[in-house]
This record gives sequence, structure tokens and C-alpha cells, in this order.
Amino acid sequence: MPLEISQIIEISDPVYTLTEVMDHIDLRKYFAEKGCRMGRPRYDAVKLLKVILFAFMEGGYESLRQLEKLCKTDIRYLWILDGMKAPSFATFGNFIREELTEKIEDIFAEINGYIFAAEDVDLEHAYIDGTKIEANANRYTWVWKKSCLKNRNKVFAKVTALLEKMNHEVLFYHGFEIGTREEYAMEYLETALERYRQATGMNPESFAHGRGHHKSAEQKDYEQLEEYISRLKKYARHIEICGEDRNSYSKTDHDATFMRLKKDYMGNDQLLPAYNMQAAVCDEYIAAITAEQYASDMDCFIPLMEKYHDMYGLYPKYPVADAGYGSYNNYLYCEEHGMEKYMKFSMFEKTAKDSKYQHDPYRAVNFKTDEDGNLVCPNGKKFSFLRNKPICGNRYGRTEELYICEDCTGCPRRSKCYKGKKNQRVIRLNRELTQIHAEVLENLESIQGALLRMNRSIQAEGTFGIIKWDRSYKRAFRRGIESVILEFTLISCGFNLYKYHNKKMKLAEAA
Repeated sequence: MPLEISQIIEISDPVYTLTEVMDHIDLRKYFAEKGCRMGRPRYDAVKLLKVILFAFMEGGYESLRQLEKLCKTDIRYLWILDGMKAPSFATFGNFIREELTEKIEDIFAEINGYIFAAEDVDLEHAYIDGTKIEANANRYTWVWKKSCLKNRNKVFAKVTALLEKMNHEVLFYHGFEIGTREEYAMEYLETALERYRQATGMNPESFAHGRGHHKSAEQKDYEQLEEYISRLKKYARHIEICGEDRNSYSKTDHDATFMRLKKDYMGNDQLLPAYNMQAAVCDEYIAAITAEQYASDMDCFIPLMEKYHDMYGLYPKYPVADAGYGSYNNYLYCEEHGMEKYMKFSMFEKTAKDSKYQHDPYRAVNFKTDEDGNLVCPNGKKFSFLRNKPICGNRYGRTEELYICEDCTGCPRRSKCYKGKKNQRVIRLNRELTQIHAEVLENLESIQGALLRMNRSIQAEGTFGIIKWDRSYKRAFRRGIESVILEFTLISCGFNLYKYHNKKMKLAEAA
């Protein structure tokens, strides 16, 4: 006899939490029918989405074939489908690829909107952390941008030598020559190759090939230049794929960048293709996520905060992050958008705990000034202003000041103060950055700062600990940055639903 499935499922099952959240969101606007469609009726997109999110909620990540199996064997999935035929793995794959890729971030924002309102989540405190997830790419498929640039310059030199040889041995007798340059465009070389063919009257279709056939000198030069053009095109394509901000990519996933992953505590593993996953956590919930192609966390802070602002219409007042995010650009960005500075800088631990380093008289920031305002070293030598130097990678046009000592020859303190070979020490000062570091140190050493640092280590790092170790998500399953963002957003949706359900159950037990 048929059974009523809802009477079999326990009232504390997470499927009811999923239904509660999803029923309060208008999902039909994301899956409206477009025009007239022939053939069999479509699967209900809302039910497909609920099945996918419930699988990610329970297991962290489920394969498409496992989804198909669960829809046939698990009564909770049968209850979600509500009489609809169990979809195949291909149906789930097409739905995720064609429907969810562009809409999942908006759905994620709506899910967060309901949960955050129900839980009264504090959006002013955002705990930020990142982790590197290995890409779904082969390990030994790297392409290094610097190697391509170096090899391209070598080919340019070989092209110049070949063109000079062709001018001297062949084209000189035809009354013209091909100009040489330091660098060559592909169109220029292809035009030069065609002019050389016309001048010599060669027909590439009648070229000598194979064993026992002698190639003429003109044919050898022609084929050599063709080879150089082919190699230059290959290098140009590699450099174009890398872009300006990356130094490497994988041949099997062009969006993946080779990074050093923390495979063991010594960090001895080789470079692997990976993505830098970033998350902002508020009250144990993932509020915003991004997937970046940069190995450094410093470059990932601003895109994450922009995503946060796009989702919630505000910036967190207290963005708390570790020393990987504390850069000059990020501190000025916080000032520009009204955020407090609670991000460690690279020497924070040493500056905060090592009093000997903090009061070291040989550090440039601790140098005293004389009556005329000149910096003076511990031996009484004056430093005069040398020049202003632009800060590498600074987005705000700021510079640092360079000062040079009058003379370090014979100084009895030179071994402690200056270890360079020249007789004049040059120091760099960025007074604005020094003031910012003092402000950050004061913020983080306060009682509030200590509590925020403790919460960050619990919430942000704990979130990635659950995702990577408890739920075994250590390697991406899809290729391409858009697909990886889709995958990580689905995991974040499942994580927030899972966390919301656990908190509800704890409140019920306490009551």
C-alpha cells in the first residue's frame, strides 16, 4: 500500500529546514519559461534546485550520478520531487550548467537574506580568510609567462639574423631588402615571408620533401622563417592567456594559476594549478565568496569587499583579517570606504611582542631628528633627502621618501646599523604607512581587537576547516573560473543551510 512519506520523515530532519527557507524565496522569477518549446514537458526547475541544494547541504558536495541515485532511493528526495519522475544525471548537469551559472549568486544572496534576517546576523563584523583549492587540471601542464617572454626575445634575435642573411644572399640581387627590428609583429613577418616567396618565384606546393630530395637554400630560409612565425604565435597566445596579472596558467584549465599549496606542514610540495578561494564570514555564516587567480591574499581583499557591498549594500565596519591582507592599498581602501583597520601587517607579531625589535635604535622609523629636522643615526650622522620613489603596485599614487647618510666610513656601529658594501646607507620612509601600522597595532592590541582576532580564527578558519576536512572538498570538480565560482557558491549555500539547521536544533534542545 502507498505510504504518506511526510509521516515517515522525522520532524527534526534537515529537509524541513531547506523547505522552510526555499518556500520563503520567490524562485520562479529565476526560471521563467522563455517562448514556446516543443517536446516533452520540462522538469520543474524549483524542485531540481531544491534537490541540488539539499544534497550540498547534507554532504558538502555530491556528484551528478549520486544525485540521480538519491532521487530514486532516498525518501526525502522523493518527498521534495513530490511525484515528479527522478531526473537523470544529465538533466542535473544541463540544469546546473545552463540555468544556475548566471543565477546562483543571486539565489545565494536571497538565501542569505532570509537566514540573516531570521538569525539577526551582524553584518558590521566580517571575518575574512582564504584558502587555495587545487584546480581540476593536470599537474605538469604549466606555462610560465616569463619563460615565454624570454624565449620570444630569443626568437626575435634569430629572426633578425635570418632576415639579414636573406637580404645579403638573395634579396640584394632583386633590388630590395626586408627591414629588421628589435621586435616583430606577426603581420609584418607574414608580409615579409610573402614578399620573399614572390621575389624568389618559389611555389610552396612544389617544395622538396622526404628522403633523398635536396632542398634549396631559398626553401630552407622560407621554411625556417615559417617555423619562427609559428613559434612566435604560440608564445603570443600563451602571454595573452596569462594576461597582465598572472605569471602562469595550466594547459588543461586556462583560468587556473600555479600556486604553492599547504599539502604538508613544511610546504615542500610542488606548485599545483589552483584557485584562491576567499570568504567573508559573519556570525558563522558565509556572507560573500570569490574565487581569484592570484596567489597573494593582498590582491583578493578589494574584490571580496566589492562583492560584499554588491550583495548587502554596505561595507563591513570591522573587516578582520590576518597578515596576508595588510597592505598599503588595502588600508587606504578601508579609509576610503569607512572601514576600521583590523588587518594585521606582515611584521605585526614581531612588532607587538618583541620589544627589542620595536625599540631597535637602528631601525629607520626610530631615528631621532636634530634641531633642523634632519634624521640622525645613533652615531650622530645626518641623513639628507635623496628623492621620492613611487611604491610598487600602489593604486593611490603614493610615494616613499629615500634618505642618504652623509658618510658611513669608519663608523664603529656600522656592523649593527648597515651591512651594505657602499659607504652611505640609504633608508626608506613611508610616514603615512608607519602611522597606519601604529593605528592597526593599537586597534588589534585592544580588548576588542583581541576578541575580534580570536573570533576570526574560530569562524573564518573554522569554516574552511569544515568545508575542506569535514566535508572533504579539497579539489575543484569543474574547470574554468566561472564554473569554479558556481561550484563554490553551491557549497556555500549548502554550508549556510546546514549551519542554520544546526542552530535551530540546538535552540530546540535548549528550550
